[in-house]
Amino acid sequence: MKKLIVFMLFFALIPLVGHAGQGISIDGKVKYQPGFAKFDYTSDKAVKGGNLVLHDLGSFDKLNPFTLKGTPPAGLDTMVFETLAVASLDEPFAAYGLIAKDIELAADRLSVTFTLHENAKFSDGSPITPEDVKFSLETLQSDLASPAYQIYFKDISKAEILDQYRIRFHFSQRNRELHMIASQLPVLSKAFYLTHSFENPSMVPPIGSGPYRIKEVVPGKAISYVANPDYWAKDLNVRKGMFNFTTVTYKYFKDQIVSVEAFKAGEFDFMEINIAKQWARDLKGPHFDSGQLIKETLPHKNNAGMQAFVFNLRKPIFQDRMVRKALTLAFDFEWTNAALFFDQYTRCNSFFSNSTFAAANLPKGLELSYLEPFRDRLPPEVFSEAPTSVTTAPPNSLRNNLRRAKQLLSQAGWDVKNGILTDKDGRQLEFEILLVSPSFERVMEPFINNLKKLGVNAHSRIIDPALYVRRLNDFDYDMTVTVFGQSQSPGNEQRNYWHSTAADHKGSRNLIGIKDQVVDALVDRIIYAETQEQLTAACKALDRVLLAGNYVVPNWYLAKHRISYKNIFSRPATLPIYFAPSQALMTWWINPQNQ
Repeated sequence: MKKLIVFMLFFALIPLVGHAGQGISIDGKVKYQPGFAKFDYTSDKAVKGGNLVLHDLGSFDKLNPFTLKGTPPAGLDTMVFETLAVASLDEPFAAYGLIAKDIELAADRLSVTFTLHENAKFSDGSPITPEDVKFSLETLQSDLASPAYQIYFKDISKAEILDQYRIRFHFSQRNRELHMIASQLPVLSKAFYLTHSFENPSMVPPIGSGPYRIKEVVPGKAISYVANPDYWAKDLNVRKGMFNFTTVTYKYFKDQIVSVEAFKAGEFDFMEINIAKQWARDLKGPHFDSGQLIKETLPHKNNAGMQAFVFNLRKPIFQDRMVRKALTLAFDFEWTNAALFFDQYTRCNSFFSNSTFAAANLPKGLELSYLEPFRDRLPPEVFSEAPTSVTTAPPNSLRNNLRRAKQLLSQAGWDVKNGILTDKDGRQLEFEILLVSPSFERVMEPFINNLKKLGVNAHSRIIDPALYVRRLNDFDYDMTVTVFGQSQSPGNEQRNYWHSTAADHKGSRNLIGIKDQVVDALVDRIIYAETQEQLTAACKALDRVLLAGNYVVPNWYLAKHRISYKNIFSRPATLPIYFAPSQALMTWWINPQNQ
């Protein structure tokens, strides 16, 4: 589901009038006008050629990124497959046609028509037709695909083929971002999947329309992509200066610690660093001193969302909000940031961190009007307290927080007997924290020790990535760590995160297991907002309710990307604004003089 998370950074809102053209945006205004040459964050000087070696963690066991069962390799969804349109990485709410050369939004906002490029074709040379697009939508909306796609494309009610190149998507109701959602549909080859199983994990290389084809696969260990010399879109403005490497190979490593050492030994060329200790201490040595290896930060304006320790409400011990609130008080972010993270991070105080959608101060105006009908069903602090995360910064302290936690646990019926926290039936409060990265153990240890002071028996468990994904898909955990990534314009993806309909849908991102009619109503407010003001107010209201629900222990975020790479690259003078490092990398090229 990495592709969906990336897409979420760029979904837009539908304008109030009909619109046709290559570009679509929040109000019909786009940065790039018809006939534009290329995106500003690409370069005319880019040189094609060279072999790029990257890394990923864990393993993979299938070559279909659109199904729930199994794990696909890195790069498959963006290098082999393509969508009807692609997001602009320097605009928060804009996309431009790729497979679709023209996108026409109906004036009533209940349909969108895509006109396909006449020369658009799959890597086997067969043309992309409206039949392929219709097949793609119906397949991804079916039980064959991951439920994330079913939920995401839910409001597209029908695909109607108009002629040889045009297809119209009809919407079940007005939703201001639906034309953008429709434009992000991955286009599959109907002919290929009529002869190959879509739902069963397979290592048969799929047919796509993207800039690369699969060259070689070492199951679970490595995959190589090779540039398609006959790539149909290589001269399109939305592809100029991009995908410059002849081959791209991903090598798989057990964990991030092993991969950093492999990078320093020269086994691959580029990596993003997600561990503060590695950034501060491990990326040093003669190769860095000599300039052979470079480390730097890239600023971005992405909505940071929420990284957190997540309570699984499907477990009885976490049903009580007072229990969850008490356990949250045991996390000392200030100590953790100073002692373990070298003060690199900012605390997540919102499910929409680093954005204008984060709740602040007390609710008022339109936001308050969205909350008011539910006053008797919400915690009083939703209306009386500004949202904030637990802190140990003076005048607060961990000791005071733990004292407050004990009081809350006692109110909830949990008391310490002989150093063990038990309920009235003698049941101990204990749970497992499921992890996939060994580096997170050092982060969890102080939290677990603080929980022990409350009489809580918590322990962490590390499992391999493939099993970790399966257990998350099956909701088989007590607590885990995750990131709820957010878009620059929140919308349909909120259903997958918080809505009751996703809580029992295996493979959904409702990892918490929230089933709350208030949350459902606010999610619908977001999805069907008609103005930016309504969208912002609805997001803030939802944010406030989620925070008051104590569903997670908020973690931290960083408003820049930390990367390190071999000194073999050249790159455009201008960076994107809303992007992941892997997206920026696809605008770079290997400088022959630096190899």
